[in-house]
Amino acid sequence: MEKLFKLKEHNTTVKTELTAGLTTFLSMVYILAVNPSILGDAGMDPAAVFTATAVSAAIASLLMAFLANYPIALASGMGLNAYFSYTVCTELAEQGIQDPWKIALAAILVEGIIFILLSLVKFRETLVNKVPANLKLGITAGIGLFIAIVGLKGAGIVVSEPSTLLTLGDVSSPQVVLALVGLIIIAVLYHFNVKGSILIGILVTWIFGMIAQVGGWYVVNPEAGNSSLFPSFDGGFAPTAPTMFAFDFSYVSGHLIDFAVIVFSFLFVDLFDTAGTLIGVASKANLLDKDGNLPKVGGALMSDAIGTVVGACMGTSTVTSYVESSAGVAQGGRTGLTAVTAAGLFIVALFFSPIFIAIPGFATTPALVFVGLLMISSVKNMDFSEDMAGAVGGFLAIIMMPFTYSIANGIMFGILAYVIIKVFTGKVKDIHPVMWISAALFALKIVTLIIK
Repeated sequence: MEKLFKLKEHNTTVKTELTAGLTTFLSMVYILAVNPSILGDAGMDPAAVFTATAVSAAIASLLMAFLANYPIALASGMGLNAYFSYTVCTELAEQGIQDPWKIALAAILVEGIIFILLSLVKFRETLVNKVPANLKLGITAGIGLFIAIVGLKGAGIVVSEPSTLLTLGDVSSPQVVLALVGLIIIAVLYHFNVKGSILIGILVTWIFGMIAQVGGWYVVNPEAGNSSLFPSFDGGFAPTAPTMFAFDFSYVSGHLIDFAVIVFSFLFVDLFDTAGTLIGVASKANLLDKDGNLPKVGGALMSDAIGTVVGACMGTSTVTSYVESSAGVAQGGRTGLTAVTAAGLFIVALFFSPIFIAIPGFATTPALVFVGLLMISSVKNMDFSEDMAGAVGGFLAIIMMPFTYSIANGIMFGILAYVIIKVFTGKVKDIHPVMWISAALFALKIVTLIIK
């Protein structure tokens, strides 16, 4: 252990690292309940998604441990999975495409390969520094709002209304009541620094749901989308095989620009999500050097890139570093042994798939809304006083994601606004080439929308 992870050098012990790994796992294991639910809405098999999510998380976390020796675990990213299902797959389905998730997986595969190449030439860390801070923060906050509205919609707290676009759902329904109770539970547990507060909130909400079903308040009605809340163990505890290599590249030839925008949006969100997480968690673990740089960042970014490729091949959305790893760091985690522990626990969780798959959407709503809260908190670091281009771009990213129900639209309007305002305020020199390329790509996307 000492030779592999240099425990003494990082002033830690095996016991501390194991405890930290357990803490990190408990803080992020909610993804095993949430991801099958979200990707299931895109037409994927929830059981297969569960297996893919657990295995890809384990592999990526092990890569992080041995390539970078960082106490950071990885799994399918929140926000990226929502973009996968509710933007990419929804828009493709509206075009009459069958199994749109296969095209989305192909886009993730391409994104992962591009990330590997960018990591090899050390371009990713340079790229991150050239995108305006306000835009990065606005994108993060916007994704938080988007995740929150996805959760609210899933529990029926927010429903469509022709005259007002959105309105409050039936507050007497068990789904709405229990989802709101679950959110309060998570908030209270989080306040008291309870380990695994999000997971506990999901499980307690689910248990209350089962009690409601037994008492007759929650009525099972598959036609209305109300399935039984009790897990079925008919198939035993053996995990379902993942959907391997389910890629569809036939869409690319006739929709090259649309496919490129999909890939770029995955790429852009994952890029800053990963960078922000690595820097944030590493700073808490005192892993930054005297210049504020992250040693072995290349290995960390490569872990993320390979994890994304592995996840796509197995049938799950983009794999990324988890900010919840900071919970393990708070428990003393300082080395890759923390990530190894979390990886091992993801493998153990594979054999409890019937339990995770049975967790209903309204029980995961509290997790989605609370993660949205954590992400939107980045808005407090935005500077609205000096850089008007960055402020407007960041603000458009925040509002366009939830209001157009698309993460890609938020990124698109944010980048275009930034570039255009910089041009008209005489600050063309401030625009980095990566922003010009991004703006040109999104401008082409708008052209294709107009032509259609």
